[in-house]
Amino acid sequence: MNNKGLSRREFLIRGSAVAALAASYSWSPSAFAQTAEPRRGGTLVATWGGLEPQALFVPGGGGSSPFQTSTKILERLLKLDEKLAFQPVLAESVTPSADFRKYTIVLRKGVKWHDGADFDARDVVFNFQQHWKPISAGIALKALNKVEATDSHTVLLTFDQPTPEFFLKSTLAGQYQLVLPRHLYEGKDVITNPLNNTPVGTGPWKYGQWVRGSHVQYARNEAYWRAGRPYVDKLIIRWWADPASRGAALETGELGLAYSNPVPARDIDRLVKTGKVTVDTRGYENSAWTVTVEFNQRRDIVKRKEVRQAILHAIDRQFIVDTIYFGRGKPAIAPVFSSNTLFYTEDVPRYAFDPKKAAALLDAAGLPVKDGKRFTVNLLAAAWFEENAKLGQYLKQALEDVGIAVKLDSADRATALKRIYGDYDYDLAISNFTAPLELVPTVTQFFTTDGIVKGAAFRNATGYSSKEMDELVGRLTTETDPTARKKLAADFAKLASTDVPIVPLVEMQSFTLAGKKVRNFTTGANVQGESLDDVWLDA
Repeated sequence: MNNKGLSRREFLIRGSAVAALAASYSWSPSAFAQTAEPRRGGTLVATWGGLEPQALFVPGGGGSSPFQTSTKILERLLKLDEKLAFQPVLAESVTPSADFRKYTIVLRKGVKWHDGADFDARDVVFNFQQHWKPISAGIALKALNKVEATDSHTVLLTFDQPTPEFFLKSTLAGQYQLVLPRHLYEGKDVITNPLNNTPVGTGPWKYGQWVRGSHVQYARNEAYWRAGRPYVDKLIIRWWADPASRGAALETGELGLAYSNPVPARDIDRLVKTGKVTVDTRGYENSAWTVTVEFNQRRDIVKRKEVRQAILHAIDRQFIVDTIYFGRGKPAIAPVFSSNTLFYTEDVPRYAFDPKKAAALLDAAGLPVKDGKRFTVNLLAAAWFEENAKLGQYLKQALEDVGIAVKLDSADRATALKRIYGDYDYDLAISNFTAPLELVPTVTQFFTTDGIVKGAAFRNATGYSSKEMDELVGRLTTETDPTARKKLAADFAKLASTDVPIVPLVEMQSFTLAGKKVRNFTTGANVQGESLDDVWLDA
């Protein structure tokens, strides 16, 4: 890829055009009415706004792509619905004791794994002990002292300290707490188990076939515990190499459902006007998308807080929103986003676009311009989204405007994951994450010391470690009073926005595109991880 940056004039010319588009298009839920009775049958082809996963299931995370593929097969104990209420899945109830140190989980009966084995409390005990606590939940289950099966379908959790109810339920309904079959994983490494590429679960879909570079095909689970579901006969998740191909597939009907910004915002209006495609922005209440710039604390210059703060003044976030995201978003001010109705605060340090101030701060930091530059940074843009590559070009231009030389690399998914989260091979990196309403651990693990897990994607790759931050997140993990938790969340946002090891630049507006026959595709607060058991195709 040519890493030569677009000039600011070229950006501005494009920006004026897209601003007009943004003003002319109003967002709304699905324009097609839903008939009352679901129709059975048909084949649904789905995708998302990114590429093929590294594995169909990645313990502890791995990003949105394996999240989408795994959640059709593997289930969680709870889910958060589109009304932000917890709903039972494999757990019928999760009940705290009066002091919030114990929780009783009553499990659903009559559930079977896809290989015919019975699902029971031993599976859940195994997942708490061998999967969730050591791998996927991090600090969220740090205080979990004991897990025991009190009968075949009841599990008792005992914590060393009070554990907030919303926090625990959010963890159990979270993106990474999928329930694995004990009888197939016990005694084996969860992370490297080959079964992660051919999962066995309890969900509405069974693994069928993975054609690398193309698609994964699922078979209907005829013995699914939710009688009569799924409605669709066959499910295929397919990947297209570029957004234009996704748009064309939506127009032809080859693609039925596409989550998480599958095409650039500039194409939405055209697709909707064809009458073949509908757009919906619902279903992302618990998965707010952002694009980030990350500063590697292992590198001499950018590990200095005053340098990071200075660099932020060189970045015009509103310009990024208007020009790269076509007005579909807003500048981010902290890792707690404005869409988070529980914990958002505006009382955080701000870094207004001011190149002169950025230059003055860099001068004050002892980094004046010499021989045409202050210093050189390696900027890695994880180009799994088209916008990330463009943002890399813009940041190169913006930093060079204040005297910082930039070596820009735009890397594909596999290369970017390895360089950012495995090798720590960057000075600055452009990446993404999705933030649920509950901050611990999905958001906080980008800032806590225990979030540093070499090779684990979308964790603390910067190497930032602060005793103050660790203690603050620890208190946020144990505080059961909602008002006090909100104050601690505000303190977290302030500290994160002061130390700025990783900085959200844009709160991206997420959207789903679907063919006009696809119904009922926004029934959760994180739609990309829905099982699709309740989606159906109209005649």
